[in-house]
This record gives sequence, structure tokens and C-alpha cells, in this order.
Amino acid sequence: MRTPRIVLDTMHATFLARALYVVTDLGVPDLLAGEPVSCANLAAGLGVTQGPLHQVLRAVATTGLLRTEPGPETGPQQRFSLTESGQALREGHPSGTRDMVLTMQGELFWNALRVLPERVAEGRTGPEIACGKPFFELMSERPEEAARFNRMMIATSGDEPAAVADAYDFSGVERLVDVGGGIGTVLLEVLHRHPHLRGVLVDLPGVTGQARENIDAAGLSARCEVVEGDFLDSLPAGADAYLLSRILHDWDDETCVRVLRSCARAMTASSRLLVVEKVLPDDDEPHLGKRLDLIMAALTGGRERTAAEYAELLAAAGLRAVRQVPTGTAAGVIEGALS
Repeated sequence: MRTPRIVLDTMHATFLARALYVVTDLGVPDLLAGEPVSCANLAAGLGVTQGPLHQVLRAVATTGLLRTEPGPETGPQQRFSLTESGQALREGHPSGTRDMVLTMQGELFWNALRVLPERVAEGRTGPEIACGKPFFELMSERPEEAARFNRMMIATSGDEPAAVADAYDFSGVERLVDVGGGIGTVLLEVLHRHPHLRGVLVDLPGVTGQARENIDAAGLSARCEVVEGDFLDSLPAGADAYLLSRILHDWDDETCVRVLRSCARAMTASSRLLVVEKVLPDDDEPHLGKRLDLIMAALTGGRERTAAEYAELLAAAGLRAVRQVPTGTAAGVIEGALS
């Protein structure tokens, strides 16, 4: 009996992801930004070994991110170029793709994945087992990694912020508080598409500096305030809507209820809570949220949830789920209100 193809593909994907990390970490995409370059010349310039580099480049070329140039050259003399999709791997590309590759295949994520068996057996998170501290505590101690992680969130968000801004009816919202808004990715999209809106971004001091820079660069400083604070303590009161975009999936149920209660204390009877998450289907169909759920399992005490599970969390915090708004992406908007 043969090994099922899905098992082979899944196991091989681990090696391909690592090869992509090597190419990105070495800066190969930037070196290929101009004319095609042979593997031998790349190796010489980078100070690495030709043979293994050629094997790595040839594998990554199967993804469509690099291209093997036609010609009589073989082995390390083969020339490689960057495809249009591969441009996203260059340093400074606005998609944040390079940051995503370096973060998700970096030391912290890799070590957390390595100890996944212990995570399942013991209950402690991967960073606690591998590094002795929870993920977000480690991030607070590593500003460069934290900045890269924040930029990575742009890549993992994809079209989601724009889809949320377009799918939900913000016509009745004048003041929107983005709870744990990070560097402002979602809030800026909403403000761009709805000129009547004013925004308030709330996050920890280590994040708000970059958020202010992004808001200034977008020309939205006059319509967007940044507040330093912990969303577990207190939030600006009386806003028309409170946005929790990809926040609850980071935390266990108890912490989620604390976050939601903090929102509930700030809300009025007419306020709405907007929970943006990858709402999981109840069946076994493939879903992006189920893959992200593995990342949550490895790194944090959080998890992705079904619509029913989110409704239970809201109810525990004195809120009720009003409706779910599809966005055309893997994410949905669960609208909540005070019970």
C-alpha cells in the first residue's frame, strides 16, 4: 500500500518552507532584482557553498517565486531570476512578505513548532517550553523581532482589511475604537473608505510609535487618535463601535472574556462590537483558519473558534451576538451588542 499523497506533500512542504527561508534570509531576491545571476556568482558573493545553494534555488523555483533561466548552463552555472510574485520577497516590499517568511521560519517560531509534542502533552505554550516565557512577553523583550512581527501582520492580513472595510456598513458609525489595533492596518483601511469616520487606536506603548508613523504617512492624523493603554484595563468610553480585529484568537477563553468585558464597560446601549476573526466551519472542509489554529496552538494559549464559540464568549461577557457579516475572505465580522 502506498503512502497517501497528502502525507508526502505535507512532509515535503516543511523542507520547501525552510528552503524559502534560506533564500530570503540570504537576500537572494534583492540580488536577483536586476538581471539573472548564476548560482555560482550568487554563492561567491554571499560566501556560501555552490552545491547546496543550487539545490535550494532549484527547489524554490518550483514555487513560481524564482525562475531557472533557459540555456545550456547546468548545475551551479545555471542562472536564476526573480518572478513577479518573487518581488514580494524583496526587502522593503509593502506586502511585508519578507517579514512573514523570516518571522514564521525564524528562531522563535521554529523552536515553538519543534516542541509541539511537549505542548500537546504538557499544556504549556511552545515559547514557554522552548524559551521559558510566553510569546508576547518575549516579543516585548525583542524590539526588532516585534517590529518584524508587526510588519508580517500586513502579509498575513492580505485583502482582509479592505474586505472588512467594504463589507460592514459603517454609515452609522462616527467614532470607531480599534482595540489592540497594532500598527493600524485595519483602521487605516476603514478610515480611507469612510471619510466621515474618526478613529481611535488603542495599544501598548511598544506598538503605538509605529502606529503613529503609519497614520502620519497615510495623512490621517487629523482623523485618528492613538491612545497608549492595556485593553484588559480600560478603553475610551462611548464610541459608536469597538473593533477587535484578530485579537481574541490570541488568547484563552478566560482572557477573551476579560477583553470583551473591558469593551462592554466602555460601550453604550447603541454601541456595536465588531469581532473580526477567521470563523471556523463546523465540518472538515479545508479552511485557512484551521491552519492558523496550529500557529495559535504552537505559540500562544489562543485558538481560532466557530461562530457558536464566539457567541458563548460574548454571552459570558454580558454581550450578545447580533449577526455575522461575510467579507469574501476567510474572515468574518461578528457584530455584538450589550445584552
